Amino acid sequence: MGLMRVLPFAKHLLREHVVPGTVAIDMTAGNGHDTLFLAELVGDGHVYAFDVQEEAVVATRQRLEEAGMSERVSVIHDSHHTVQTVVADETRPITAAVFNLGYLPGSDKTVTTTGETTIDALRQLQDVMAIGGVIVVVIYHGHDSGKIERDEVLAYVESLDQKQAGVLRYGFINQVNHPPFIIAIEKRA
Repeated sequence: MGLMRVLPFAKHLLREHVVPGTVAIDMTAGNGHDTLFLAELVGDGHVYAFDVQEEAVVATRQRLEEAGMSERVSVIHDSHHTVQTVVADETRPITAAVFNLGYLPGSDKTVTTTGETTIDALRQLQDVMAIGGVIVVVIYHGHDSGKIERDEVLAYVESLDQKQAGVLRYGFINQVNHPPFIIAIEKRA
């Protein structure tokens, strides 16, 4: 058995934290792959999926409709840094959130996530997540804005109080072309 690659490891972390009846959040819906994965896990719970690009919102909704999972998901055409407002009335425990930083594959590479909104969203998630919940951040840093966001997000998560959050970094360090890596944050208090 070999080492688990980054994306399967991200799904493993999510699978460990999302159980039927809970809430999960896809902070960057993209083409809807993670949104659908989370919808399958929540059962009678709920998924919130955010994206700023209309193209991503349409793709996510279509993927959910084809899988018969639309009723489990609220797709929000807005930035992930509005998360706290969107879930303000949620009564079920929020046990997981996932980000895929960078740009929407196959679209305009100049439209990217930013350190500023990502860090704002991470702060908000720490306020609304259940204790023991996990935030999985997949960092794609093979482009200029990705490198800046990587450095800003790393500086932020490294500053978190270990009594409040456990922070894990997982990724291959000897691969070419800036392989993605994961930051996982587990809420402790």
